Amino acid sequence: MAKTNAWEKYPAGEKREAVFAFAEDYRRFISDCKTERECTTELYAQAKAAGFQDLDELIAAGKTVKAGDRIIANNMGKGLALFILGEKNLEAGMNILGAHIDSPRIDLKQVPLFEDTEMAMLDTHYYGGIKKYQWVTLPLALHGVICKKDGSTVEVNIGDKPGDPVVGITDLLIHLSAEQLEKKGAKVIEGESLDLLIGSIPMTEEEDSEEKVKDKVKGNILRILEETYGVEEDDFLSAEIEVVPAGEARDYGLDRSMIMGYGHDDRVCAYPSYRAMLEIGTPEYTSVCLLVDKEEIGSVGASGMQSKFFENCVAEVMNLAGTYSELAVRRAMKNSKVLSSDVSAAFDPNFPSVMEKKNCAYFGKGLVFNKYTGSRGKSGSNDANAEYVAKLRNIMDKNEVSFQTSELGKVDQGGGGTIAYILANYDMNVIDSGVAVLNMHAPWEIISKVDLYEAYKGYVAFLKEA
Repeated sequence: MAKTNAWEKYPAGEKREAVFAFAEDYRRFISDCKTERECTTELYAQAKAAGFQDLDELIAAGKTVKAGDRIIANNMGKGLALFILGEKNLEAGMNILGAHIDSPRIDLKQVPLFEDTEMAMLDTHYYGGIKKYQWVTLPLALHGVICKKDGSTVEVNIGDKPGDPVVGITDLLIHLSAEQLEKKGAKVIEGESLDLLIGSIPMTEEEDSEEKVKDKVKGNILRILEETYGVEEDDFLSAEIEVVPAGEARDYGLDRSMIMGYGHDDRVCAYPSYRAMLEIGTPEYTSVCLLVDKEEIGSVGASGMQSKFFENCVAEVMNLAGTYSELAVRRAMKNSKVLSSDVSAAFDPNFPSVMEKKNCAYFGKGLVFNKYTGSRGKSGSNDANAEYVAKLRNIMDKNEVSFQTSELGKVDQGGGGTIAYILANYDMNVIDSGVAVLNMHAPWEIISKVDLYEAYKGYVAFLKEA
């Protein structure tokens, strides 16, 4: 079924300005927040300013909660759960927007710093599914934290502040690349070759008066780190430093209809999910925005969707509301409805052979629903119930939200997964929905501004009417 281009709903003027204004807020957000920690810190601060109360603080104060109250829970600084309590008890279920805020990247190893031929290097371990060759020759930045033995934490942001230097991964010059270019794409650049070049000046005799430092370029880098951050080499053992593309997200296209930036997967769904919560008064059913970590590596760990964080938060909120029991928690989870908000692959005219045109996502056609993801024979898929899909179609049409349906490429081409199946394990109704992306999992991805806006409108409609 042909879908009209969503831009046609927004002619030049006030309506189109609203699309561009929302996109500019988002562009600034992903420019400033390039890690799951930075996303959590920023959105937590915004939510507190918008009247959300910290769950742990409510518990410590012995407070009670009621319909209309806004609550936020912080998961180790790497994820958030936001609740707006509804008129019905939580046992009746929740309307949940679930997205992830981690993105494919490169991490530093625990013992990263070394010197080779008087060049200071950092050893790395990539995170999530990336084409390794895409990360070489780019200006890169270092974002993260260094936790010291005394309990203090040092925040690191090198490469994105005005006047900062950048770092990067070098590549072999074309003149000597005959053998390299004969390799398959997966082998052109291998994981252990993703080492960052970060310095080349050796320490002077005055800086190393005792002449005990063997690797003087490495020693000079350690001196800079000690002077700037007060850290020593062993502190890398308890650090989480992420290597990300340096620079702001940019308007893309001569008509400025798109945004190119790092981390659209999945912050292009996380941000409108959060913003949708700000449009909700006191809903009939409790509204939830769940932002999690570790999706790109299987949703594992204490900050991933497979942890008990969200279930524990629901139990604590029900306890504050005076409605807790183990059975009530189970019913609250079972009766919930979820949009697993994750990105979808957009049709690319440069690579048409991997898509089946009737069943793929297109730029400008609005919010994407993926009834199932998985790979080949729907392996690892949630596969939403038809009754639930029909309900969502009605909500979107009623609220004039442009939407489309999609599969992730041709049946035997490949595939992927999201957090949907994990939430579905609670017997919830869950479907994947989100925004179409070009260059997915590349350092610089592309989205359509109007698709972002339609996702925001769709998420608001879902929270109010599902």
